Amino acid sequence: MFKKLTIFLILLTTGAFAVLENEAETLVLLDNLAIRETHSIFFKTLQERGFKLTFKLADDAGLVVSKYGEYLYKNLIIFAPSVEEFGGDLSVEKLTQFVDDGGNVLVAGSDSSGDALREFASECGFEVDEEGASVIDHLNYDISDSGDHTTILADSKNLINSPVIVGSKDVNPLLYKGTGLLADKENPLVLQLLTAESSAYSYVPENPIKEYPHAVGKGTLLIAALQARNNARVVFSGSLFFFSDEAFTSGVQNAQSTKMFKNSGNQQVATAISKWVFGETGRLRVASVSHHKEGETKPPHAYTITDPVVYTIAIEQLAEGSWKPFPANDVQLEFVRIDPFVRTTLKVKKSGVYEAKFKIPDVYGVYQFKVDYDRVGYTHLYSTTQVSVRPLEHTQYERFIPSAFPYYTGAFSMMLGVFIFSFVFLHFKEDTVVTKGKGDDKKSQ
Repeated sequence: MFKKLTIFLILLTTGAFAVLENEAETLVLLDNLAIRETHSIFFKTLQERGFKLTFKLADDAGLVVSKYGEYLYKNLIIFAPSVEEFGGDLSVEKLTQFVDDGGNVLVAGSDSSGDALREFASECGFEVDEEGASVIDHLNYDISDSGDHTTILADSKNLINSPVIVGSKDVNPLLYKGTGLLADKENPLVLQLLTAESSAYSYVPENPIKEYPHAVGKGTLLIAALQARNNARVVFSGSLFFFSDEAFTSGVQNAQSTKMFKNSGNQQVATAISKWVFGETGRLRVASVSHHKEGETKPPHAYTITDPVVYTIAIEQLAEGSWKPFPANDVQLEFVRIDPFVRTTLKVKKSGVYEAKFKIPDVYGVYQFKVDYDRVGYTHLYSTTQVSVRPLEHTQYERFIPSAFPYYTGAFSMMLGVFIFSFVFLHFKEDTVVTKGKGDDKKSQ
């Protein structure tokens, strides 16, 4: 009995952390091992959340990401801005394939980003500014920067309006020192997580400005993200400094203001972004789906046209390592044959459970209950359930169809007319015979 209880407790504990343990193997690629110390706070927060970090140099000749067709890591952190070519069997093509196969990647560059990161950024829909270029802001820079004004301040209002990705926007100004990014505006999968102030631009500080900069004002992207169609996530920051201990712990003050902040908001935002990119937040799944006729509890073999139907779906989100009900008020249901015949917003039955009641269309065929929920910051939720809809059986039709009343009236009126005509016609013939008989009697007399 004690043995069974022990096994049960082990399975229960394992199940509670299954989501995290199975996906927490993370490879960290560095330019040099000193980055492990200068960014220790960020790495420590990951380890405290259960991630198993493996540190290696980006150009390590023994670098291996997969063996026997299976990946050794679920997540990848690249804090190696200057790497020109990855070591071992890792390459930009392998990184792209890693994302295509569902892996998550966090990349931090700098003003000296190498060709490897530039090529990978291009594959993800981002463009890194030319080598040596930094984001410069002569109005919104930290008071400690008395030189080229490349240590800029970004207000939290410039964060994307998605708490699931960046957390609360009520944070102190953000310290940023690095290059600027440009996003492909035609790519709907690219998200602009953090933009610079309208007075910022990206250019080589030492060079005189002779041509219009590539990234100017709000178009200067500081941190960008990509959520692929397979729900893999990539975050690309133009600043490795953004994740450093110095940026986390330094006080900030805008050189144009007297207001001083004890700490920047970098740590809160960096933690929220890391939770999102590694799948700890913003993940949705369908817990259950049910449908049946109104007044019943089990789904029928096939529905009949005009049947009243009840559809219920339960949606969960991953929060703090466990699946919890997902609250929302904008989940829609479509009842589709080729095109949607019914589109309705699901009503909240209870937390995480949504319901819709409607009448089956008066057109038979093969239909689908379809829920296609796609919101910024959340994984794409797609659920379809196929059902058949048949016409009425001959015993189910009404004896008298209201639309056929004119035909009924015409038929019965014709029958009545024939009867009256026959009666009148026969009666008229009888009267004629009697009259003629009387006349003949008179003549004979």
